[in-house]
Amino acid sequence: MKIHGYSMNTLDEFVGRELGVSEWVVVDQARIDAFAACTGDQQWIHVDVDRARRESPFGGTIAHGYLTLSLLASLGMDLGLIPPDAAAGLNYGLDKVRFITPVKAGARVRSRVTLIAVENKGGGRVMIKTANVLEIEGEEKPALLAETLAMLVAAR
Repeated sequence: MKIHGYSMNTLDEFVGRELGVSEWVVVDQARIDAFAACTGDQQWIHVDVDRARRESPFGGTIAHGYLTLSLLASLGMDLGLIPPDAAAGLNYGLDKVRFITPVKAGARVRSRVTLIAVENKGGGRVMIKTANVLEIEGEEKPALLAETLAMLVAAR
């Protein structure tokens, strides 16, 4: 998606504004299993469907918290968080993360992003801070709240 009027030169104008809401993404068991294989986190509540159905307080498997957190990058890019005139946007870190509600296997999530700060770092670099709310379709409370930092690098 494209955010109308959003560019390296106009970032300050967007501080305090919601930049948009991503499309819904399914967090299915295949994605959870792939994340578990990639990270080595094979905890049964994520990967053992039968046991989780029997013993989990959630009635089935749930996504890893860090899997849900990792979705913010791609969902933000899909939204147009990196301005079209930037050469790159690099993860710079996190100021705050809170995991609120577990994401059950098969659930759909989306990210709601608000630009909360812009800091010119010189040399064509600008750090942005965004507030991200990862919503779960049909749930009252979000999966997570996170303040993320990205370093935008202007095209030369």
